[in-house]
Amino acid sequence: MEAIEALEAIEDDAACASAVTKVLNDWPEHHSRLREIRQRRVLSLKEQGKTWAEIATVLGGVHPTRAQQIGAGLRGAKRPPKKEAE
Repeated sequence: MEAIEALEAIEDDAACASAVTKVLNDWPEHHSRLREIRQRRVLSLKEQGKTWAEIATVLGGVHPTRAQQIGAGLRGAKRPPKKEAE
């Protein structure tokens, strides 16, 4: 969040727009890195004896099964779109 606030604080419009564009262009790499950091920390919590339910609470109230999936490095599956009523 601090990084976003730092981008917003750039006074020069052109410099701000350019910086945000760079972040957005590099986002897939950043997103992957963030997932890896989270996974490592989740595994560390598990090694410390935390339960999946406790870890789920730390992660913001996700289901314990999801916490376990994060620890295993599994990404959420995209759900198929709902069929429209005919």
